[in-house]
Amino acid sequence: MQKPSIPKGTRDFTPEEMAKRNYIFNTIKDVFRLYGYQQIETPAMENLSTLMGKYGDEGDKLLFKILNSGDYLSGLSDEELLGRNSTKLTNRISEKGLRYDLTVPFARFVVQNRDKITFPFRRYQIQPVWRADRPQKGRYREFYQCDVDVVGSDSLLNELELIQIVDEVYRRLKINVCLKINNRKVLSGIAEIIGEKDKIVDITVAIDKLDKIGLDNVNEELASKGVQPEAIEKLQPILKLSGSNNEKLQQLKTILATSETGLKGVEELETIFNLCEKMGIQTQIELDLTLARGLNYYTGAIFEVKALDVAIGSITGGGRYDNLTGVFGMEGVSGVGISFGADRIYDVLNQLELYPETSSEQTQVLFVHFGENEKLYCLPWLKELRAKGINAEVYPDNAKMKKQMSYADSKKIPFVAIVGETEMNENKVMLKDMKTGEQNLISLAELLSILAIVR
Repeated sequence: MQKPSIPKGTRDFTPEEMAKRNYIFNTIKDVFRLYGYQQIETPAMENLSTLMGKYGDEGDKLLFKILNSGDYLSGLSDEELLGRNSTKLTNRISEKGLRYDLTVPFARFVVQNRDKITFPFRRYQIQPVWRADRPQKGRYREFYQCDVDVVGSDSLLNELELIQIVDEVYRRLKINVCLKINNRKVLSGIAEIIGEKDKIVDITVAIDKLDKIGLDNVNEELASKGVQPEAIEKLQPILKLSGSNNEKLQQLKTILATSETGLKGVEELETIFNLCEKMGIQTQIELDLTLARGLNYYTGAIFEVKALDVAIGSITGGGRYDNLTGVFGMEGVSGVGISFGADRIYDVLNQLELYPETSSEQTQVLFVHFGENEKLYCLPWLKELRAKGINAEVYPDNAKMKKQMSYADSKKIPFVAIVGETEMNENKVMLKDMKTGEQNLISLAELLSILAIVR
C-alpha cells in the first residue's frame, strides 16, 4: 500500500504551528482594522483570461492550470492531440487556474464591483496563492500573502498610514526592523540624467542586486545590457550616496536638478519623511536608492522591510502604482499597498523565539477524573468556564490518571482540575499548576478568578 504524502512545495501545519500562524494573522488583521481597512476574499481559482499575461512570460509558466470538468479531451481532434502543442492544448482543455498573487484578483474585484464599493477603497486580504515553482528552502508552491491596499486616492497620507501599519505590526510582534524606501520617479530621473532613459528597467534590475552581488558585478551587468561606459561612470557617485536621509535628499536635489520627474520623486519622499517625523514613527527608515522591487509595476514610493536580527530576505514590501485596474479596462485608478510575508515572519519569530508563552487557542484547563460519576460532575463546571470564554476540556474516556496527565503534558495545558470523591463531596476541584506542581482545593468561583488572571 502506498504511503500517504503531500505534493512537493506544500505543507501540513500542526495545531501548535497553526496557533503560531494565527498569532501572526490576528496581529496583522487587528492593525489593518485600526486603520479602517476591510477584509475581502476572492476565489482560489480565477478564469485563465484574468491571470494570463499579467505576470510576464515567466509568470504565465508558473500558473497552476485546472483541467475543465468532464471529458476535457472530447472536443479535440486527433491532429491537435498528435501536434502536442502544449500552449494550444492548454487553451482548449483548461479555462481556469489557481491565483498566482492577490493583486490581479484584487484589480479584477475592483473593476467588477466598481458600483458597489466606495472610493477610496481600503481592503485587506489574507489568503493562499499558488506558484508552480521549483520548491526549495523558504520557497513553497502554496503560501499565504497578507495584502493591504488603498485604491482611488493619490494622497501621500496613504503612504504614511502604511508606514504606521508596518511600525505597529512589528512593534506588536517585537521584531526589530528597518523600513527601506525609494521612489520610482527618482530612479527614472537618474536614468534620464545619465542619458539612458530607455534602459530604466535594465539599470534598476541591476542596482537592485547591489547588496547581493556588489558594485563591480552590478557595473558588469550594466555593461552587458548595453549601458554606455560614461553613463555607468555617472551612476557611481549616485550609488555611493551616503549620510542621513535628509542629506541624501539634498544631494539628490542637486544631482537631479535637470530632471522634472526626478525632482517630483524627491519632493514626494521629502513629504513622506516629514509626515513620519511629525507622527513619531519609531521604526528605522532609510532612503535606499538601490531599492527597485519589480519596477515596471510601481510608479511612486517603493517600500521594503528587513528584519535586523535575522539573516532573511525582505519580510514586507510594496509601493504606489498608478494603473492597477487598467488591464481590465478601468483606467486611472491609483493605489498604494504593501504585502506582509507571513511565512518569512513565521521563520523570524521561530528563530528569535518571540511567540507568547500561552496561545489564545490553547486549552487552559483540563478536567481529569477517577470514573463515570466524576466525569459527569465536571460538565456543569465546563459549561460555566466556556460561558466566560475560557478554553476548557474534560478527558472523555475512563482512563488511568497517569494517561490523563500525560495527555495534559503533551498538549502543554497549564492547569489540570482533578476530580475524585473527596472533591465532589466538597463541591470543589483539586487544581494543579502544571508548571510549578502546586495543588490547591478550590471552588468554581476561585477557579474562574485564577484562570481570568492568567489569560
